Amino acid sequence: MTDQNAELDAALERVVEAARAHLAAVKAAEGRMDDDDVWQAYVNLNNTSFAYDEKMLEAYGEVTPWDVESIDPDEADQRFGLGVDGFDPAESTDPYPQVISVRQRRDYRVPSISALLRRAEVARRSAVPEDEDPGAVETVGEAVLELLQAGDGSLSSLDVPELEPLDGLLTVSEISEPLDLEAFEDSDGDGPFAPKPGDLLVGRLDEHPYLPDEEEDHAGHHHH
Repeated sequence: MTDQNAELDAALERVVEAARAHLAAVKAAEGRMDDDDVWQAYVNLNNTSFAYDEKMLEAYGEVTPWDVESIDPDEADQRFGLGVDGFDPAESTDPYPQVISVRQRRDYRVPSISALLRRAEVARRSAVPEDEDPGAVETVGEAVLELLQAGDGSLSSLDVPELEPLDGLLTVSEISEPLDLEAFEDSDGDGPFAPKPGDLLVGRLDEHPYLPDEEEDHAGHHHH
């Protein structure tokens, strides 16, 4: 049993080292999705854990709580970075000739200006270091922008009691050229959304606010 014990000790040490390497890779990635170093460290941790489990079973008939299967490192390299069903954009042989443009508009009523400004100031305060003065939010438009920035631009960040949603719409179009932000001034709110000759509207999704007292949810009427 001496040799097996030594092998077990060595296998466990490899698990510990792999776990430390995985943790270091995760910290270094800082939340980045599909980080190659994290994936490689994960595969190594998985396989060292599998090897330790196998040696424990072989030596003592015992198992670990780790229910893992061995991962082929070569297959892991091939699989990394591929999308659904192994799709790799770099190997695409049938690129779509058009650019798909999704544009959304939603309107809101403001029941209480002061309440909206207070909520926006809370959002701004949370994004500024405590020793800095965040400054007051002074207008309704500034308040809405502050909430959008706090939510990384997602319209879901405007789902707050201080804003009453009205009708909105979403359009999907086929266009020939992608958006060039440098072609428009920051003050131009129309140009980036204006259709160009040759643009084709594929469809429109109308959005109606859901009201709890309505028997039917009218959201999502589709128009061609």
